[in-house]
Amino acid sequence: MGRTIPFTAERLEELAQRWPTPFHIYDEAAIRAHARELKAAFAWNRGFHEYFAVKATPNPHLMAILREEGFGSDCSSMAELVLANAVGNRGEDIMFTSNDTPAAEFVKARELGAIINLDDITHIDFLEKACGGLPELLCCRWNPGPLKGGNAIIGKPEEAKYGFTTAQLFEGYAAMKAKGVKRFGLHTMVASNELDPQYIIDTATLLFDLAVEISRKVGITFDFVNIGGGIGIPYRPDQKAMDIARVGKGIEEAYATHLRAQGHPDLKLYMECGRCITGPYGYLVSRVLHVKDTYRKYAGLDACMANLMRPALYGAYHHITVPAKMDVPATETYDVTGSLCENNDKFAIGRQLPPLEPGDLLVIHDAGAHGHAMGFQYNGKLRSAELLLRPDGTVKEIRRAETLKDYFATLDFPGLD
Repeated sequence: MGRTIPFTAERLEELAQRWPTPFHIYDEAAIRAHARELKAAFAWNRGFHEYFAVKATPNPHLMAILREEGFGSDCSSMAELVLANAVGNRGEDIMFTSNDTPAAEFVKARELGAIINLDDITHIDFLEKACGGLPELLCCRWNPGPLKGGNAIIGKPEEAKYGFTTAQLFEGYAAMKAKGVKRFGLHTMVASNELDPQYIIDTATLLFDLAVEISRKVGITFDFVNIGGGIGIPYRPDQKAMDIARVGKGIEEAYATHLRAQGHPDLKLYMECGRCITGPYGYLVSRVLHVKDTYRKYAGLDACMANLMRPALYGAYHHITVPAKMDVPATETYDVTGSLCENNDKFAIGRQLPPLEPGDLLVIHDAGAHGHAMGFQYNGKLRSAELLLRPDGTVKEIRRAETLKDYFATLDFPGLD
């Protein structure tokens, strides 16, 4: 089964003449459309707010687009806080969820008025000391342990480094209440790239039940519940996209029966999706440099795992299209590789593709999240440009490609200037 791309082979070749491969390109119209679909699915909750997970695609041009669509920023580092502020997200439009957090990052989050989501019970006192007091609003991240199974990417919650235990939450909220905190949030994130709608619905249900129990036992009322992100995308052609409308309806029903009917006042529902917002609408474009035939056939690209790490890191599948050969049968089997001195530098293993030759342009799909963002510079590889396909068909550079000067910028050594 094939996959579509939002540009012709001829148009892609034109772009590659102006911006040499490899490069990432994002489809603005598709990103906006999906953002609106997500908001529509949760329109029943008057306080619904999506905080785009900046780590997925930390480019301020994309973040600004999502801000125009009403999204906030989910941040986990100093750089992400600075990016959020730069695009105009401040105050409670920022959710700061981090772990092993330096004091300076808590101070910056407090300075911006961000909602701080604590990862550990000891962070209550740490935050208080770092900032000279606690904010009026605080959130805690729950790790449900074996109560809730994880999935392939995020692993088992009880083995994850994130979050409070259930018992620690009761203790933590009581301590925050005693220290003068007035408003409270509850958060969890127990899956990544999940395609089963019921998993997301069940996660929300668990959070609603827990919010009611904590509220009764500690004597607090929750301002919001953040059900995390975790909504996956169909990387494989035979997979189906998550039914967002079904998720929204299922969570609405759980909200009515597990929260409102249990006597808890209405609260705001938050999410922190990243992958499903930009992932399917970003593409890594690369050119075949060499075709090698030894014990198997290799198509060697000018991109490498520094441009897209997921296949090497997780064994993840990313679909590959050859735009100029869309009608040519996939009769050859290739390992599609990069040039790093690492044998796992492969975008695909044993992939059926049309016969390839040097110069062919390849499009690697679903690279719009956790693609460019996970780049690195091993072997002196330089990070590629990012482009934006505008709704009117024009293309804008939103990040230039790195140069050797960038790579050597932090070195003070003769001959490298």
